[in-house]
Amino acid sequence: MFIKMKNKDFLAYLSALGAAFFWSFSFIWFKIAYQGYDPITVVILRLTLSAIIMVAIGLLMRRLQKPAGKDIWLFILMSFFEPFVYFMGESFGLKYVSSTVAAVIVATIPLISPLAAWFFFREKLKWMNAAGLALSFLGVGLVVLNGSFQFDASPLGVGLEFIAVLAAIAYSVVLRKLVSKYNTYSIIAYQNIIGILFFLPVWLTFEFNDFLQRPFHAEAAKAIVLLAVFASVLAFAFFTQSIRKIGVNRSNSFINLIPVFVAILSFFVLKEELNFQKFVGIVIVVAGLFLAQIKRKKPGEPEQLEAHQT
Repeated sequence: MFIKMKNKDFLAYLSALGAAFFWSFSFIWFKIAYQGYDPITVVILRLTLSAIIMVAIGLLMRRLQKPAGKDIWLFILMSFFEPFVYFMGESFGLKYVSSTVAAVIVATIPLISPLAAWFFFREKLKWMNAAGLALSFLGVGLVVLNGSFQFDASPLGVGLEFIAVLAAIAYSVVLRKLVSKYNTYSIIAYQNIIGILFFLPVWLTFEFNDFLQRPFHAEAAKAIVLLAVFASVLAFAFFTQSIRKIGVNRSNSFINLIPVFVAILSFFVLKEELNFQKFVGIVIVVAGLFLAQIKRKKPGEPEQLEAHQT
């Protein structure tokens, strides 16, 4: 048994790790942004800024590709799942549950996504990889639960966060069909632009008038900018590159690290407690993630490419 780790795979793992880190920060930035603005306002401002950034970069680097007619529906479907449905679930869910509870629900994505990857792409998940994911999720539980292994959470908030989970899995499946044809700049730019079109009528109906009447909130505005640059642009860029190289299952397994990052960031930024139980949970998550990346190669078995598309 050995770990197959090529340079290109190592960079893909770093990309997935970077995406998880920036998405972890988003849980904190969302809470700060809510101090000044409503959820859909936060999302639509975030998407608008990130779309401007990605279109500008794509045009300057001459990397913005025009979608083929037959792929337009895929872009629309991808954008419907994420950012629209995902952010609707996550953003409103964060109004009812804490950042850590939301983070642990998001961590269920890699436990569910292998079923979708098997159904659509026939990706295999061996018992050792599944054991690693389960171990990692056990560690997540230690991170987010209290000493009595309980937490109080709103059923509505939990339900909304699970809607976000299902949307993220569907997004990964559709994204897989586009990464072989389009570069990261184009995918993220069109994803955000189409996402804005989905959110716009909802925003104009429910939050636009309130947005016009509210005074400018500097701290909330700063959080929205950080969400746009790091969570919407860099994180999606890293995640797309990771899926392109190592596949849906392995990329999504790094999402297990989000609650760990949230716990650590909350300790430093929000001054929340990081006790021995949480520390043990962090160690277990990392160990489980390591186990989930192990590949076994039988004698004479040809080298297998894991969703390697260029």
